[in-house]
Amino acid sequence: MGLMNSQYRAVAPALVDQRQVYRHAVQIQRTKIRQQGKTATAGELIDVSIYGCRVASDQIFAEGARIWLGFDGGQSVPATAIWCKGGHVGCRFDETIDPKLFRALTLISE
Repeated sequence: MGLMNSQYRAVAPALVDQRQVYRHAVQIQRTKIRQQGKTATAGELIDVSIYGCRVASDQIFAEGARIWLGFDGGQSVPATAIWCKGGHVGCRFDETIDPKLFRALTLISE
């Protein structure tokens, strides 16, 4: 009779946000987003960390798609699309971005 009870085990609650590093909100920041073999389209950077970002874009990307993000100053950053939903795409950079670029993207000018 004890078999029914042994089938269940306690599970820790799920994390709502599974990121290990806080993402910084940015002011409206235009960017270009391009998938390999396709033309670049306009996007808007929503938030960023040194490991990844979220971009608003009309283009739909498959999970795992290789993409390039073009920021102001002509710097292109290679990344992987982790998710795409509701006009936003979550990206993980191939390498952590340069601290100078991160500061430029998160700098609030008044």
